[in-house]
Amino acid sequence: MDKVPMTLKGAEAIKAELDQLKSVERPAVIKAIATAREHGDLKENAEYHAAREQQGFIEGRIQDIEGKLSNAQIIDPTTVAAGDRIVFGATVKLFDVDNEQEVTYQIVGLDEADIKQNKISVTSPIARALIGKELDDVAEVQAPGGMREYEIIEVSYQ
Repeated sequence: MDKVPMTLKGAEAIKAELDQLKSVERPAVIKAIATAREHGDLKENAEYHAAREQQGFIEGRIQDIEGKLSNAQIIDPTTVAAGDRIVFGATVKLFDVDNEQEVTYQIVGLDEADIKQNKISVTSPIARALIGKELDDVAEVQAPGGMREYEIIEVSYQ
C-alpha cells in the first residue's frame, strides 16, 4: 500500500488520541462491562449492551488510527527546503482575484484537513492546483461555481 502523507503535528494529534483511547477509555469501558455483568441477566441489561457497543467503537477507532499511522509518511513542514515552491505542508497566503480577498491555507494530509482551521487536504482541488507553483504565480482552480484564480502572495513552512 502507498504511504499517505501526514504532517508531524497531525501525527502527534492522532497519537495522542490513540494514547487516550488505550489508557483511559478502553479501561473505563472494560470496567463498565464488568459492572453491568454484575447486575444479572445480560439479555435485558441495557447498560451491558451500551458498554459493549462503546467497546466496539473504541476498538474500531484504535484499529483505524493504528492503520493510518502504519501507512503514514510523516513530514515535518519546518524541515522542508522547498523555498518559494509549494509542496506538502506549505502554508500559503493567496489573493482571491475574483473576490479580492486574502485567504491562508496549509496543505495537510487527508485525515488532518479542517477548513475551519484553514487546513486543506493535499487531494483537494485547491491544493492540487497549488502544488508545484511558486511565489507570485497564479493558480486556476475549477470550483463548483466555475473557474477561480488565486495569486500566491506568500509561502511558508511552519
